Amino acid sequence: MKIFKFGGASICDAQAVRNLLSILQNKENSALLTVISAMGKCTNALEHILTLKNSNQKYAPSIDRFQKYHWNICKELFDSDDHQIFQDLDQLLQDLLQNLNREYVNQDKMYDQVVPFGELYSTTIVHSFLNHSGLVCEYLDARALIITDSTYKEGKVRWDVTKKTINKRIDKLKSGYYLTQGFIGSDQYGNTLTLGREGSDFSAAIFASCLDAKLVTIWKDVSGILNADPERWEQTKKYDNISYGEASEMTYYGATVIHPKTIRPLAVKKIPLLVKSFKNPSAKGTLISDCKHDMLPPAIIFKKNQCLISFQVRDYSFINESKLSIIFHLFEEFNIQVNMMQSSAISFSVCVDSPDIKMKSLINSLSAEFDIFYNDHLELVTVKNCNHQLVSTIKKGKNILLEQRTRKNYQMLVAT
Repeated sequence: MKIFKFGGASICDAQAVRNLLSILQNKENSALLTVISAMGKCTNALEHILTLKNSNQKYAPSIDRFQKYHWNICKELFDSDDHQIFQDLDQLLQDLLQNLNREYVNQDKMYDQVVPFGELYSTTIVHSFLNHSGLVCEYLDARALIITDSTYKEGKVRWDVTKKTINKRIDKLKSGYYLTQGFIGSDQYGNTLTLGREGSDFSAAIFASCLDAKLVTIWKDVSGILNADPERWEQTKKYDNISYGEASEMTYYGATVIHPKTIRPLAVKKIPLLVKSFKNPSAKGTLISDCKHDMLPPAIIFKKNQCLISFQVRDYSFINESKLSIIFHLFEEFNIQVNMMQSSAISFSVCVDSPDIKMKSLINSLSAEFDIFYNDHLELVTVKNCNHQLVSTIKKGKNILLEQRTRKNYQMLVAT
């Protein structure tokens, strides 16, 4: 069994879907499970619809655009207006509207009942087109296979039951094609859960781990993993091979090629991960595996929309273990990731993703204990495997609010 994962850019229009078919047709004769995301920017579109609904604005035009986008792709893919796919789209629209019109106390639950329709649309269309083109493919509903707890928008996988469910449904020794959604699962009560934004890579890793897959291939619009964003850095280099550890660190610091949760399930099972270009399928790509290598070329990672929060004691006591325990307990409770931190005698500063509802709740919970200050609209720049000359170049002309350096890495938080 091998796993392919295609992101939104790789199925953004009819020609891209035909390209996906070509890639699948050229694979060797073995069992293959394909995991796909929502088409194009449809996750963003559904999030926008929710924003309009929650602010009591008209969202019907946005729904119409969402439906027409998928309808037009199908008009190009299928040679008849009477094809079953158009009835399937109508049914999906009715289901989507039904979920939008329900009353929800929990906004995160509403998100998880609406936004996954991007994946439901994409898999319905691609599955129908593959079979229409003669490539017999079995459709799987990921919600019946990946079982999570009930943490909406960040479902935590219940690995034991998920493995049993997946292996009962999929014959990993059989040749043939399977197709399913990324990003989604369900809890024990049948509620749809999402696995975190951009979580389709993680879905591929879940299936690979449970099925003891030989290889996971993630198809991207880039040639592999580069050491920097080519739009931000001119002299980029592609890594041909990197270790699980290096890849995991890069995702933690903000590299967006792979979802941060993807590496661990694969590393535990020593399942290689190949990042390839769907625009040039014959190119080598980047292989992430249990490999050994000398110092890699420096990686430069830019993470936007960051916030610097400082907690300062009021009574001139020190920031000690007791104070840190209070702060970190709430970070865990509100599920907020710390991207960088620094302590002084009377204050503790952290860099996190820009404020949202969770962050406001955190600040409210700690305001009785600390004076709290924050700056937002910042950018975190991380240089892995850094050298002095490169750090000097990157720092030049920057308004640096916080910086630190370890043996191999340099980080700075800058005003943008």
